[in-house]
Amino acid sequence: MSKMKLSEFNFDLPEELIAKYPSENRDESRLMVVHKDTGEIEHKLFKDIIDYFDEGDVMVMNNTRVFPARMYGNKEKTGAKIEVFLLRELNRDSLLWDVLVDPARKIRIGNKLYFGEDDSLVAEVIDNTTSRGRTLRFLFDGPYEDFKAKITELGETPLPKYIKRDVEPSDEERYQTIFAKEEGAVAAPTAGLHFSRQLLKRLELKGIEFSEITLHVGLGTFRPVEVEDLTKHKMDSEQAIITEKASEIVNTAKRAKRKVCAVGTTSMRTIETAVTTDGFLKPYEGWTNKFIFPPYEFSIANCLITNFHTPLSTLLMMISAFCGHDLMKKTYEEAVKEKYRFYSYGDAMLII
Repeated sequence: MSKMKLSEFNFDLPEELIAKYPSENRDESRLMVVHKDTGEIEHKLFKDIIDYFDEGDVMVMNNTRVFPARMYGNKEKTGAKIEVFLLRELNRDSLLWDVLVDPARKIRIGNKLYFGEDDSLVAEVIDNTTSRGRTLRFLFDGPYEDFKAKITELGETPLPKYIKRDVEPSDEERYQTIFAKEEGAVAAPTAGLHFSRQLLKRLELKGIEFSEITLHVGLGTFRPVEVEDLTKHKMDSEQAIITEKASEIVNTAKRAKRKVCAVGTTSMRTIETAVTTDGFLKPYEGWTNKFIFPPYEFSIANCLITNFHTPLSTLLMMISAFCGHDLMKKTYEEAVKEKYRFYSYGDAMLII
C-alpha cells in the first residue's frame, strides 16, 4: 500500500451538521453500524448496540474525568480579560501549571493574573513554553485541597471551541461520561458519552465485561495535521494507565476469540501503546504519543465505537486504518447525506 497523504482525508462537512448540543437521552443518539468485512451499513439508535455483543465480549472504556479547565482572569494594571486553559499540573507542591493563554501576545513573563469576582486567586507567569503556552505559578496559601476546590469553582467545562455557544449548567454533567473517575482530561473521551446507566446495566446483565483504562485526553486531540506527509506529524504526549486487571479482562477475551471493542479513539490509542510481542495487552503507566494512520496492523481490539470526526484529523486517520480507506470514505459520505451529527456532542459509529 502506498503512503497516504493528508489531502486524502479531506471532505466537505456542512456547518449545520456540527452538534451544538447532546441528544436528549445519552443512549438515543443515532448509531451507524459499519461491517468491515462486507461493507454493509446499518442505521440504528445507540442503545441498539447491545444486539451486537454477547456474553464474554469486552468493551474497553476510558475512565478519565474532565476537569473544568477553562478559566477567565484579568491582567494586573490593564485589567485586560485573559482566557487561561489549564493543560496539566506540572508540580503539585509549587502549584505550577502548563496553560494556554488567549490572547497570547498580551502576556509576558512576570505578569500577574487575577481570577474570581474578588480577585481571590492570583497567578504569576513564570515561563513561556510555546507561542501560546505558558507556565503559571498559582499564589495560594492553604492546603492543596482548598486550592483544587478554588480552581474547580472558578473553572468552567472546557467545551471544544467549535461548539459555538456559551457553556450551560447541563454541560457540566453531559460533557462527562457516566463512568468518569480519574480526573485529568481537558477533553471528554466522546464515544463514551453515549452510554447511559440503564444501557450499562443491560450490557452487564448480558454478560459483557468492561475493561477500564485511563488516558488523560489533552488538547492535541483537536490539533489539525498540517503536514502532507503523515509520518512527519507529531502527536502531543498524554498520560496513560492500564492496570493489571484491565489487561487481564482483555486478554481473557482475546484468548477466547471474543469481541474486544475499543470505546473511542482514546481507548484504542492507549491499548495499542502497550502490546506484548505476541499481541496481548500488558499493564502500562506512562505517557503515549501514539499516532495511528494507514497502513497499520491493530493488535488488540477487533471493533471500535467512535463519533464522527473532522476532516484532516488524526482521529479520521485512525478510522481509515481500522476499517479501510475506501470504506471510511463511503461511511462519511453516507453520514453527511443522512445528516448524522458530528463531533463531541454528535452521533456514533460502531465498526465491527
